[in-house]
Parts: sequence; C-alpha cells; structure tokens
Amino acid sequence: MTPLIDVMLVLLVIFIVAAPLMASSLRLDLPRAEGAQPSQAKDALRVAIDAEGRVFLGDETLAPADVERRLVEQARAAAQHNPATEVHLRADARVPYGRVAEVIGLLQQAGLSRIGFVTEAAGR
Repeated sequence: MTPLIDVMLVLLVIFIVAAPLMASSLRLDLPRAEGAQPSQAKDALRVAIDAEGRVFLGDETLAPADVERRLVEQARAAAQHNPATEVHLRADARVPYGRVAEVIGLLQQAGLSRIGFVTEAAGR
C-alpha cells in the first residue's frame, strides 16, 4: 500500500508543476512552409494572432481596445533598446490577411522592420 501512495504523490507533484506550463501555451494552427528555419535572435518580440483575431504579446492577451496602444508602446520600447530587434509573428492559418497586415503596420509604425513569420515545417 505504501509504494502505491508514494507513486500517487509523485504523480500529483508532476501534475502540479506541469499544469501552469500547459495552461499558458497558446494553440495556433500555423501555416506550413518548406525550409522554415528557426531564428537565432536573442532579442525578439513575440506577437501572435489566434483564429478569432485576438492579438497576444508574449503570452498576454491584449484587449481589443488596447491592441494599438500596447503593441506600439512595447514595439517602440524594444526598438529604442535595440533597433535590430526581431518580431516573431505567429498567425493562425485562418486569420484574414487584413488582420495580419494591420499588426504589421502597427509594428512598422513603432520602428520595427525585422518581422519574421513563424511557420511549421511542411512535413508535420
């Protein structure tokens, strides 16, 4: 009986540690592309757009009313810190191009021009 309790306690600890990591991950259906290589940039601003058009800055969801202000504010701060800062833009495959173009325009308005699209490898 004691070994079973020990196993259950270990599993409980694993789930307690792993649960916050699983909950904060944003699920996107990224477009597939041949030859997609991950960037090695140290300073990168992570921006994501989900299938409903919501914008995420890192893991933080931006309220629709605050998207323009917060995104430009963060991008300007990143550009002032390092003008060569890259933007890693992850957009769900179902997001209309117009929404992606709006976000790109805001980032460029803030002074960031190195924008990379994150995709999945075509073989997956």
